[in-house]
This record gives sequence, structure tokens and C-alpha cells, in this order.
Amino acid sequence: MENNEKISNSKELIAYLSELFPACFISSGEARPLKIGIFQDLAARLADDPRVSKTLLRSALRQYTSSWRYLHGLRPGALRVDLDGNPAGELTEEHVSHAKSSLKDSKDKVFASRRKTPNKPAKPKKPKVEISSLKIGQQIKVLISKSPMTANVKEVTRDDVQVELASGMLVRVKAEHLVP
Repeated sequence: MENNEKISNSKELIAYLSELFPACFISSGEARPLKIGIFQDLAARLADDPRVSKTLLRSALRQYTSSWRYLHGLRPGALRVDLDGNPAGELTEEHVSHAKSSLKDSKDKVFASRRKTPNKPAKPKKPKVEISSLKIGQQIKVLISKSPMTANVKEVTRDDVQVELASGMLVRVKAEHLVP
């Protein structure tokens, strides 16, 4: 990728990150767990790169860290890595448990959609909490691994909410995972 055109999709951006930071990002195979807060590190290192927008960077990072190959790599005792491949902390049991749950939910959703009859559309889930009513900094309960956990709202979008758990882990959740 030697041209200077702005990167327009997450897949291209992940390939670009794999070239720039090969000890951190990979384009195939099982991904390594990333350092918590790596977005800030990436934003700082790529601040002068005209090809990369922060919006696409955030989206690509979310896609990368929610992929099955990334979630498979989150195992007890695994070390997180920074942009240069240096150790940046060990995974906690909470992070491993969340990854297993996310992977199972994602696979269940994919395989359930394959089993549905084509003439019967899926019923949309009614959210327990209206996302539009949430405020940054608000404390809420989030269902993670079927257990409600206290979290603080960090970002609210039209479709989901980013929350910070007591452990410091940032998690993006849909409305149906919020508890009133």
C-alpha cells in the first residue's frame, strides 16, 4: 500500500496496520490480544498519516477485536501486546470470560440465522433500556455472561453503547444487554 489515497474501509485499514505494525496486527491466522488503550496509541502514531481517519480507525479496531479469530486468541495467561509487539499485560479471567461469551453469542447468532425458515422473519428484541435516554458518565448495569455488572457509560451511538466495567475494560453492548 504505497499510494496516498485515503483508506476507505476496515479491511484495507487492518491490512495497512498489519504492514505498519506486524508484531501487533496480523491479516490472517489467530490474532494476538491487544493492549488496553491501543486506540490512543494508534491515533498518536498515525496522527500525521493522511490515509487514516480516526473514525475508520475506531471502526476497524472494533471489527478486528470482535472477529472470531481475535476472540479465539483470548485465553488465560495470554499476554497483550503493544504496537511494537512488546508485552502489555496479561489477560484477566474477566476478559477471557467476556471473549468466550462474545464468541459463543456471535456463533449462535450466525448459526441460528442459517437455521431460520426463509418465510419467517426474526422478531426484533425489545430493548430493556432506551439507548437515547443514556448519558455519558451514567452508571448502569450490563449483562455479561448472564450476570449483571455495574458499568459507566462512555459513548452512546444510535445502535449501541460503550461502557467501562469496574475492571477498566471497555465493552460495546447493544440495548438488549442493558439492565434497567
